[in-house]
Amino acid sequence: MAIPESGNPRAPSVGSWKFVLRALRHRNYRLFFTGQTVSLIGTWMTQVATSWLVYRLTGSAWLLGIVGFASRIPTFVLGPFAGVWVDRWDRHRTLVVTQILSMLQSFALAGLALAHIITVREIIWLGLAQGLINAFDMPARQAFVIQMVEDRADLGNAIALNSSMVNVARLLGPSIAGVIIATVGEGYCFLIDGFSYLAVLASLLAMSVAAIEHRKSDKAIWQELEEGWNYVTTFVPIRSILLLLALISLVGMQYTVLMPIFAAQVLHGGAHTLGFLMGASGVGAVAGAMLLANRKTVLGLGRVVPVASTIFGMGLIALGLSRFLWLSLALMLFVGGAMMTQMAASNTILQTIVDDDKRGRVMSFYSMAFLGMAPFGSLLAGALAHKIGAPRTVMISGTLCIAGAAWFASQLSAIREHVRPIYRTLGIIPEIATGIQTASALQTPPEE
Repeated sequence: MAIPESGNPRAPSVGSWKFVLRALRHRNYRLFFTGQTVSLIGTWMTQVATSWLVYRLTGSAWLLGIVGFASRIPTFVLGPFAGVWVDRWDRHRTLVVTQILSMLQSFALAGLALAHIITVREIIWLGLAQGLINAFDMPARQAFVIQMVEDRADLGNAIALNSSMVNVARLLGPSIAGVIIATVGEGYCFLIDGFSYLAVLASLLAMSVAAIEHRKSDKAIWQELEEGWNYVTTFVPIRSILLLLALISLVGMQYTVLMPIFAAQVLHGGAHTLGFLMGASGVGAVAGAMLLANRKTVLGLGRVVPVASTIFGMGLIALGLSRFLWLSLALMLFVGGAMMTQMAASNTILQTIVDDDKRGRVMSFYSMAFLGMAPFGSLLAGALAHKIGAPRTVMISGTLCIAGAAWFASQLSAIREHVRPIYRTLGIIPEIATGIQTASALQTPPEE
């Protein structure tokens, strides 16, 4: 049950740093936040280094899309099944295993690259291996947040801080990668990434996780998968959020796959330019996530989702028209900020309204929409960029994102009807003390 902030006399004031960072008062979450920040810097270094290596070896936009497809398609195929298992397994132990496997994958990339024997074939196979790991890692990670944050009132703040963490890494990782690639090559980015997993492993092993009774079920995997599918497809708020997220992941978020082309061909730069572009996106994303972290309630996030999606689409259209580095960097601030705001707001709403016994399965469908659609988007972006160029490709993507935002906005009334009872049960919308729904309460502007 969420505890209204006003009920805590020691609660930090809205706008203060203590309020923005309030989820860090939970020891387990604080450990996770610290270790994961270090690890994600390495992850972003590897992502940028992989894209640059593929483009350097082949000069092909199509192969950039193929590599992106290979690393994400397992999440689409295995994600729903992984969600069933995540609802059954110990999530803490699952994360320890996935982090060890990810570390070994990064060391394999580093060894091949530093030995100068790596080819696109090895990159694709190792990307596929990482995709298999991520199919289990992401739903486990998302579902584990609520175990690290004992006070459910801080859940939204923890999710916003997670987004900030990802994007501080997005800011630092590509910038560091650009310098390292230009000086000593891509292999050292992979090597640093491998060692960075030690930080998150140390944080996970240092946690004191309360023992919980894991759900036991006599149902077959297919039956539980069907139960989860029926839940997300018939519950209007979850269905609407996942459909919009899937669309944006398919057509919008793949602008990152094309950034090497923008850096080299459109803006006539090199690895440093790529690092600057990705870094600018990270700065915007951090700003957007911090704005969400400063919110004291989930109320109002329903309207944030389509607004952020619209800004994201407009930013992509403008980016496709830009031929100046300074303008492209400014636009990347808006693109990164809007993208992360939309994603974090969607995640917060989902985590708030989902039934606990279906959390793993719902977050696996979230992973499927967020990462699982990405491989198809990578193929689509690579193919379109090969035919009509990267600038026109991102302009088409932006237009489709705006159309998706308009559709979601048309669903808001139906979404509110379903989430209001849940918010009242959780104490997010206080019950009227007298039991009478006053006119003023009914006429409060809808904010879900």
